[in-house]
Amino acid sequence: MVSTPDPVADLSAPARALLVVAKQPSAGQTKTRLCPPLTGEMAAHLYTGFLLDTLEIMRQVPGVHRSIAYLPDDAGDFFHELAPDMALTRQLGTTLGERLDHLLSEALANGSQQAVVMDSDSPTLPPAYVAEAFAQLDGTVDVVVGPCRDGGYYLIGMKRPHPRLLREVQMSTPHVLRDTLALAAELGVQVVLLPEWYDVDTASELAELRAELAATNHDVAMHTARYLREVQWKP
Repeated sequence: MVSTPDPVADLSAPARALLVVAKQPSAGQTKTRLCPPLTGEMAAHLYTGFLLDTLEIMRQVPGVHRSIAYLPDDAGDFFHELAPDMALTRQLGTTLGERLDHLLSEALANGSQQAVVMDSDSPTLPPAYVAEAFAQLDGTVDVVVGPCRDGGYYLIGMKRPHPRLLREVQMSTPHVLRDTLALAAELGVQVVLLPEWYDVDTASELAELRAELAATNHDVAMHTARYLREVQWKP
């Protein structure tokens, strides 16, 4: 099978690569754990807000080369229109761990000295946390991880590939972070943790997000906040 080139290609080798894993919003395929209280169409619209706000977070991190790692394979045009200022790359691999390893390893193999990949489910994540990931990698640590309250992580970064930390840890469980740290200790990989945050996968986390946005400045997660103000749903 012959692959077609992505709409955006950048052959330079930036010192710091920042990537986000993202899916093209689709009713019934996107944020399904939020259904109910949302319908499939509502969840897809909400995730579009997540994406737009995540891209704004990335734009606020200085001195990095920004890329969107997308699914499905034919979503390149959608993401090029959504963020023409960012490079695009496909997610390759069967499992999330395989896809994360491929993205980080490829960025480092292409000349980046640091590579960080973040999720697209944390629209209120402070950009300073992402910037701190790169600052930590300037030091002696091997890997930096941003822990989530649900036991996973919103970000992982490294200076050289560590495939086992990604491929040998079962993702999407309440103990992803615990298992990652245990394997890192076994391998002698030095890990530093960023401040804890949360991603939005469940109805309770959606309620938390809505409460946070109602109590914060209007310049935080503006796209997500606008949608949540307009939509009618019961927590």
